Amino acid sequence: MRIKDTAEEWRITATETPFVGNKTSARTDVVVMPDGTSVNRDYQVHPGSVAVLALDEQDRVLVINQYRHPVRHRLWELPAGLLDVPGENPLTAAHRELYEEAHVKAEDWRVLTDVFTSPGGCDEALRIYLARDLSDVEGERFEVAEEEADMEVARVPLADLVRGVLLGELHNTCLAVGVLALSAARAGDGIEALRPADAPWPARPFEA
Repeated sequence: MRIKDTAEEWRITATETPFVGNKTSARTDVVVMPDGTSVNRDYQVHPGSVAVLALDEQDRVLVINQYRHPVRHRLWELPAGLLDVPGENPLTAAHRELYEEAHVKAEDWRVLTDVFTSPGGCDEALRIYLARDLSDVEGERFEVAEEEADMEVARVPLADLVRGVLLGELHNTCLAVGVLALSAARAGDGIEALRPADAPWPARPFEA
């Protein structure tokens, strides 16, 4: 049996936004349950994000190492960023993040997978792209600051990353979902069966 998530919205009788941050905010909705009772649901409002699994000809994945204060860890991650430009095509954002964080460009792009990162407490939608045919970008590098000023870039064999995820040594959501999805795609219908880079994204609609 094939199963599929479906869009649905239960009735909301009141909404408050007690906190507005630089990129995200916190919201409380009063939601009517199926039995007619109402309950409060608190969650983070998020603009959405993109991540890039950049795979080179030696089957290595481009990863970055960055300090993440909320979890008090340095994490190995995929290049990623927020969809904080209103109306921006997510593929355009993915190209930008790959350039800014790794100074790399790619010629072949496909959608690897789409996920909600933490649907019980955040409305963030994440699209992970597979990028291949990599090359270095000439020109001035992006000026990094804050945590990104201490960022390390490396290329690690895909098999090593999969092993690290399964051993509980690598914890970043984008990285874990990305490398496992790529491994599953290869074991299944193959990379050529992945969706095109401009595939619709109902969770974050965009213009081509």
